[in-house]
Amino acid sequence: MVNGLMDEREMLAPRVLIADDQPDVLEALRLLLKGQGYKIATANSPSTILETLAREPFDLLLMDLNYARDTTSGREGLDLLGQLEHFPDAPPIVVMTGWGTVGLAVETMQRGVGDFVEKPWENNRLLEILRKQIQYGRVRRETLLRRAAEEVHSSEMAHQLRQQEQEIEEARKIQQGFLPKEIPQVRGYEISAAWQPAHVVGGDYFDAMKLDEDTLALCIADVAGKGMPAALLMSNLQATVRGLASMTMYPEELCVRANHLISQNIAEDRFITFFYGLLDAPHRTLRYANAGHNPPVVLRRDGECERLRKGGGVLGIFAHRTYDGGEISLESGDRVVLFTDGVTEALNGENEEFGEERLLRLLSESHGLRVSQIQEKILGAVGAFTGGNFQDDATLMILAVE
Repeated sequence: MVNGLMDEREMLAPRVLIADDQPDVLEALRLLLKGQGYKIATANSPSTILETLAREPFDLLLMDLNYARDTTSGREGLDLLGQLEHFPDAPPIVVMTGWGTVGLAVETMQRGVGDFVEKPWENNRLLEILRKQIQYGRVRRETLLRRAAEEVHSSEMAHQLRQQEQEIEEARKIQQGFLPKEIPQVRGYEISAAWQPAHVVGGDYFDAMKLDEDTLALCIADVAGKGMPAALLMSNLQATVRGLASMTMYPEELCVRANHLISQNIAEDRFITFFYGLLDAPHRTLRYANAGHNPPVVLRRDGECERLRKGGGVLGIFAHRTYDGGEISLESGDRVVLFTDGVTEALNGENEEFGEERLLRLLSESHGLRVSQIQEKILGAVGAFTGGNFQDDATLMILAVE
């Protein structure tokens, strides 16, 4: 324990480099400072000063300005100060000279010297000057170290931010790449879809696949989570659905198979809400299955609303699940609106949700509008409600019976 205290005191003891070409001066200063608890090193020439400072750190340099016996100008010391201005991590400097002038003192201060002492010195004043300069130097060094640490932290944060932005951009490209470039159309219907991405990429997915001239598959989904994992899982879902979709596979059966496949390749904390429907255009029927997704709205020509709820639980949690199928008949003027929770759960500045009530009211007010106009109206209302700050992707798909 005693040795530990001594080591700590030695670490805290100020380290001073004394530089003078007169041995008796060096010895006098050494004895004075050593008696005050300072750790001392000495140098007797400018070159030795530079070598010693390059080799080890000091809290202070106490140096004479004159090193050649035939000069009293202090020029050697001034030249040395010029070199120390560019010296890495130079300690505070107190200069001494026996030939001091006001002009010389001013010039040393201009070169970054902390204080100036004339020989012969007065011990108490010299010690007070050294204490102040050492304290100043330590505060300056701690400040520089703190700023350096802050800069490193700031640089690391900036690097992480750039990586996150790059990941978001890559995820967005993946997501955009798997969304349909064009929505196929069938005679007697108008179909349109819109996707409003959020600042952070989510996992919204929609698709429309023309299976033959009279049959259209429609689906919409929302992958739990955000960023690259959600985008990759969404691409997995798209590949699964496109691989399974056919005229002979009912939506409830497709949900069973998709759930079984996805549950084998999904993390425990992930799941997918999913809606899949088959439109029989000539017979004006829509057969569907809803796997835990926001129930699409069927807005009838007379203003009545129905919700497409039949199905079962979300995809990806339990590998063995069954799903019920539903079927609705459509008539001229009907609208089927598929959407993700980025529409209804969008928040305003007061943390209030846009809600399904507002969505249904907008749909009721949209009789006679084309599907693209309905989409524009709804997304415009959500954007105004949130102040343009979409926290999650918002996706709409609308099927209109002509």
